[in-house]
Amino acid sequence: MPLSIALILIDEPFMNSVVTPGPAEEKEVLFHPELLKKFDINGPRYTSYPSADRFVTEFSEADYLGALKRVAKVNEPLSLYFHLPFCPNICYYCGCNKIITKDHGRSAKYIKYLAKEMAMVSSAMGAQKKIPITQLHWGGGTPTFLSHEEMIELMQYTREHFELLPGGEYSIEIDPRRVTEKDIALLAELGFNRISLGVQDFNLAVQEAVHRVQTIEETQAVMDWSRKYGFKSRSVDLIYGLPKQTPETFKETVDTVLAMNPDRLSVYNYAHLPHIFKPQRRISEAELPPAADKLDILSNTIARLGEAGYVFIGMDHFAKPDDELAIAQKEGKLHRNFQGYSTQAECDLLAFGISSIGKVDDCYSQNVRTLDEYYAALDQGHLPVLRGLQLNPDDLLRRELIGELMCQFALNTESFANAHHIDFSSYFKAELEELKGLEDAGLLEWQGTSMQVPIKGRLLARRVAMTFDRHLRESQAKGTYSKVL
Repeated sequence: MPLSIALILIDEPFMNSVVTPGPAEEKEVLFHPELLKKFDINGPRYTSYPSADRFVTEFSEADYLGALKRVAKVNEPLSLYFHLPFCPNICYYCGCNKIITKDHGRSAKYIKYLAKEMAMVSSAMGAQKKIPITQLHWGGGTPTFLSHEEMIELMQYTREHFELLPGGEYSIEIDPRRVTEKDIALLAELGFNRISLGVQDFNLAVQEAVHRVQTIEETQAVMDWSRKYGFKSRSVDLIYGLPKQTPETFKETVDTVLAMNPDRLSVYNYAHLPHIFKPQRRISEAELPPAADKLDILSNTIARLGEAGYVFIGMDHFAKPDDELAIAQKEGKLHRNFQGYSTQAECDLLAFGISSIGKVDDCYSQNVRTLDEYYAALDQGHLPVLRGLQLNPDDLLRRELIGELMCQFALNTESFANAHHIDFSSYFKAELEELKGLEDAGLLEWQGTSMQVPIKGRLLARRVAMTFDRHLRESQAKGTYSKVL
């Protein structure tokens, strides 16, 4: 499933006592259809705050270079993201920035320019030695579109400038239709230790409706190979709300996936935005499941995952209770960034390739969206910056607050206020007034000075976070976002 980092975007841990619902209580307390119907409005996913639709073209290469220099002085481990946009076929639901091609000459050229961009970033940081890295992700597109030679080449270029530290999270998105055992063996050899598999749905009618036919056998083979070659974690992406889905057929898909025993699952709500994403125009709206069926699908899925022992991490994510994400959440050490939920500390993210988004110091930066623009900028000796944002003190404060709500489902307002030298009730006077309605509805409760999202409200934690989004409050441009669920 595409990460939000790849989209053409329009859009101190403190609580160690946060309780994640266990298998027996998952459906009963997590799923409340009356709340979902009432509060399922458009809103950001908060892989960043402010969200990417707030980026401005006034943010320049010079601004990005300044941020890189500031980060270089800190000398702490960083995160890397590479956007690999090539796909041999189009999936109709996809909202990624992608290039449909079977020509490997295009990817071979792209790898060379990724190397140029890495060299320029490393130079801008004045690196005298390899920069330490604790997290790396190849997303797309279809990263496994690359040939073995191209994968090796890209990793060689990466290791020229960066040192992948032991114990880091090194992940790649896998299309099970397009890999062999040799591919998985090579990825392990290159240092990858986590994979994310796109499934979406195993029902053939659904697959044909979205132009992505993928067999159970293909998927199971990748799962088996990943265990054989020592990958630490396997994540599976599903999408509900696709054409021709029914509660019965999706339950079959969930059961099939659970039999494969993934460590993590993501269950995304399909956002039908054909006016923005052209491939979605090939999907018949008449074939989309009605709202009642979507709620049933979600309810059934939550119940089934709970029965199977998975815990709710946040947003659309579930994990086994002994998974690193679940442990980090229980310990108040969970983080959220453009790559989703992570156990890694809030580190800066260097992003490479078209449309990729990085977070460096107090800045966000997004690259240009087309290959021609990307190549032209690098050929002229410029970093391919399209737009970005330098965060002000209020943005930084709210980013931390929203991150706590999205990851820990709680915020100790007293500790937060002391850390930021503010009077919480005065600073957030309007927000606290708005929260009263959410509190009355059961999405929020107070335990002394601790603001907590109870289990029944956690599917809607995003709605609580929206209350503190100053940019959203000022613009009220909610129509450009996907639904909360």
